[in-house]
Amino acid sequence: MCIERTARRQTQRGLSLIELLIFIVIVGIALAGVITVLRMTSAHSADPMVRKQMLTIAEGLLEEVEMQPFTVCDPTDANATTATTTAGCATKIQGFGQPTGAANRGFFNNVGNYCSEVGTGGATCSTLALGTAGSATSTIPNLTGGSSSQAGYSATISLTPEALGGIASVAAAAGMNVLRIKVTVSSYAFPENVVLEGYRTRWAPHL
Repeated sequence: MCIERTARRQTQRGLSLIELLIFIVIVGIALAGVITVLRMTSAHSADPMVRKQMLTIAEGLLEEVEMQPFTVCDPTDANATTATTTAGCATKIQGFGQPTGAANRGFFNNVGNYCSEVGTGGATCSTLALGTAGSATSTIPNLTGGSSSQAGYSATISLTPEALGGIASVAAAAGMNVLRIKVTVSSYAFPENVVLEGYRTRWAPHL
C-alpha cells in the first residue's frame, strides 16, 4: 500500500516554482523577439515606396542631362551647327559652367551647364546640388525652380571627363569628348542613397 501511494503522488506531481519561472522566462524572450521583428517591419514598411520615389527622381534627372546637346560650340554660338573643333566656334565653346544669370535649370542648354560654376566654357565642374541633404523639408527644384518632389529629398549631379571605348576625354573644352554623368538622390527618411550613372559622348556638328 505504501509503494502504491508513493507512486501515485509522483505521477500527480505538478510544476515546481523553478520550472514555472523558467517557462515564463522562455516565453518572455520569445515574445520580445516577435515584438522586435514586428516593430522593425512596421518602421520600415514605407521604405520600398521611398526608394521607388528616389529611383524615379534619379532616372528623371539622368535623362534630363543626357538629352541636352553636347557639341564643340555652345548651342547659342553662331557656328554651333557647323563647327567640328573648338577653333571653329564664333565666340562660345561648350565647356563647363552655367549660363550667367541662369535662375534655374530651364536656362541650361547643354550638358556642361550642370555644374556649380557660373560662366560657360570652363574646365572645372563642381558637383551641382539640388535641395538640402539631410533636411526633412528639402525639395528638388524642377526646370522652372518650383518643387518637383515631396519634402525630404535632395540630389546631386556630377560630370567627369572620362575615356570610353578608346575615345579620350579631358577637362579642357578642346578635348572634352566623353562625360560620365553621376546622379545621386538621398532621402531624409531612408538610410541609403540611390546612384545612377550614364555616359554622354560629344556629337559635332549638332544637326
